[in-house]
Amino acid sequence: MNNFKYVAHVKIDGKTGGWLEPHGLADHLQKVANLSAKKSEVFQSAGWGKAAGLWHDLGKYRSAFQTYIRDASGYERENAHVEGPTRVTHSTAGAVHAVNQWPSVPGYIIAYLIAGHHAGLPDWTGNQGSLQFRLQEAGKEYSEAMSADIPEHLLTEDQPDVPAPARNLDSISLWMRLLFSCLVDADFLDTESYMAPERAGQRSQSPSLSQLHPVFFKKMRQLQTKADDTPLNKIRKAIFDACQHSAAEESGLFSLTVPTGGGKTLASLGFALEHARLHGKSRIIYAIPFTSIIEQNAGVFRQLLGEDAVLEHHSSLDVDPVAEKAGSRLAAENWDAPLIVTTNVQLFESLFASRTSRCRKLHNLVNSVIVLDEAQQIPRDFHEPITQVMQQLADHFDVTWLLCTATQPELGKQADSFGRVLHTGLENVREIIPEPEQLANQLKRVEIEMPSDPDETTSWESLAHQLSEEPCVLVVVNKRQDARTLFSLLPDEGDTYHLSANMCAEHRSGILKEIRDKLSERRAGSTRPLRVVSTQLIEAGVDVDFPVVYRAMAGLDSIAQAAGRCNREGRLTRGRVVVFQPEQLPPPGFLRQAAQVTKKLLLSGQLDDPLSPEAIQAFFSDLNIQGDRDKHGICRLLKAESSSDTPLGIQFREAAEKFRLINDLGIGVIVPFCPGEHEESPIEQWLALLEQDGSLKWVHRKLQRYSVTLPESLAKQLHAMGAIYQRAGKFVVESSHYHSVWGVQAPDSLIPAESTVI
Repeated sequence: MNNFKYVAHVKIDGKTGGWLEPHGLADHLQKVANLSAKKSEVFQSAGWGKAAGLWHDLGKYRSAFQTYIRDASGYERENAHVEGPTRVTHSTAGAVHAVNQWPSVPGYIIAYLIAGHHAGLPDWTGNQGSLQFRLQEAGKEYSEAMSADIPEHLLTEDQPDVPAPARNLDSISLWMRLLFSCLVDADFLDTESYMAPERAGQRSQSPSLSQLHPVFFKKMRQLQTKADDTPLNKIRKAIFDACQHSAAEESGLFSLTVPTGGGKTLASLGFALEHARLHGKSRIIYAIPFTSIIEQNAGVFRQLLGEDAVLEHHSSLDVDPVAEKAGSRLAAENWDAPLIVTTNVQLFESLFASRTSRCRKLHNLVNSVIVLDEAQQIPRDFHEPITQVMQQLADHFDVTWLLCTATQPELGKQADSFGRVLHTGLENVREIIPEPEQLANQLKRVEIEMPSDPDETTSWESLAHQLSEEPCVLVVVNKRQDARTLFSLLPDEGDTYHLSANMCAEHRSGILKEIRDKLSERRAGSTRPLRVVSTQLIEAGVDVDFPVVYRAMAGLDSIAQAAGRCNREGRLTRGRVVVFQPEQLPPPGFLRQAAQVTKKLLLSGQLDDPLSPEAIQAFFSDLNIQGDRDKHGICRLLKAESSSDTPLGIQFREAAEKFRLINDLGIGVIVPFCPGEHEESPIEQWLALLEQDGSLKWVHRKLQRYSVTLPESLAKQLHAMGAIYQRAGKFVVESSHYHSVWGVQAPDSLIPAESTVI
């Protein structure tokens, strides 16, 4: 170590226990600057990215930091560069230097990025973590750093031109988050090249979109040639062809309004690949509302494009900022892959995030195609910030959006009866299907039986009796407990299945495969009864086809989605969808409001054809006007303030904390599910590997399929009773508390001890 005067990172040889050659600080700053500049050049901001990279670790020139990183007093020295309450800080000195070098707004832009490159983008005002406070208190850290022998070329940089999005008070915060993403990704990658060079060399081995394009279209032609010559398949091909034709249009905003069963998944991917080819797009992000169908869609894409073409990423196992270490930082995803399948939660919460691990991927959204599947699932309380960021990405960062849905939500401009704007919304959205109403009639495959008296309730016992008369039926309920209650009342005279989010993805996938196999057996002549009870997770695109579906009263959009699981392949003249009113209302909040709007439309006689575009439009118009489209004031927090007292005021962290698409944040836990072909759950060996090396991405991805997101209150109860323990930085559920039918056990419904042994 004595050969290096100034050190950025250190590493201990895992085999010998001795020091490896340190990571030189000047070399690290220069490489991060060059890489950050290259990444930000894509949106005409290379000079800004370079300056942030050059100055981000100037605080490491402090003698206190250099002493600390060399200290053998028992600290986990490999993690010395990760800031924390017991470590020597270094991220504010560069922020002060930026303000001194580039006075006024430009310097503060860089200051935000540098000050946040470990702990996350800060607020301007607030507690001691605010940028304003840190700049005021950073005199000692800055003077110590500047007294060191810093190479002159690291300290000065010409101020670049200000690009268009940075000249707008509404869009500058998005531009800064993209710049921040370039900086932290460059920092992660250069750190990885030192800490884990063997993994750094494994990056960028995925095929390009230009390579995937001919593979996809060749296989699609084969599938279309082999498909039966049915009216439904002809319609699906017409939809696919319309998407391919529209892909030639210039980048921007598109919508694809197709009833369920019309082949939106493959048609939208075809649009994305063709659009990417014609317009030179870098990657495709396919965002889905529920983790329950990520594995289904990702599996379909892998079958068509190959295993290495698809990155599957959702939020349940993101890096925990409290337990962040060198290894966990390297495991954070940067979405450097041609096709990413993710969730709406992961996509949008990342776009509004302040944390480094969440923000790291953002620059890879630039010049991409983003397919937003089931667009109606965007929560109303966040319509304004989400549509604002979508429009900004389309206008300034070459992002093309495709909004796919059977029930297109009202995401455009909306005003009240006095002309006051309630929602700015999206502009210039181009619909791919020329006549959605005509298509809806062509693809009508079910009859909806709404309750004659929506105030008359149906008990679970009565419903179970009705279902016992159906030889093949799916019932969708509003709550996990409802699913368990009803499942327990059904007769044990055939194949009965339960599905809910208390089951991990691997568990659900196995059950869905069994259900599909049983459906195939029934079509081949089997008379064995098949009954499935599920929460709404089955509605968003899960590919099952039942002759009869029951749906608990809900929003009209949810009823339409449930109907998409009925007569999906058009084998019957009409399928049957029965809507019933359970004794328990949906959970308070949006879901209950949506159900009440449906009842209101029903009572006013507007649901003679519940799946018509007119009925859907009436539903969303009524529902949206009842709530605040920016309930948490996200747009206000991210709109820059500039005055003599506040050079550049943005509340990044406060906005990130308030932007939660799911009210109960939930806690991701690993569950000991044991697939049928295994004698024991494979999570044990994966957790053992993570204990040795926490940065193994492939292990994190494996564990995603064995994870369940629990409400925080429930997770705390389970932890308090010893049903959850920690291992390898993860929360893990004890095997006795994961049931083979309904997954994680709630404290008030634990199975008896004796039943766990049979």
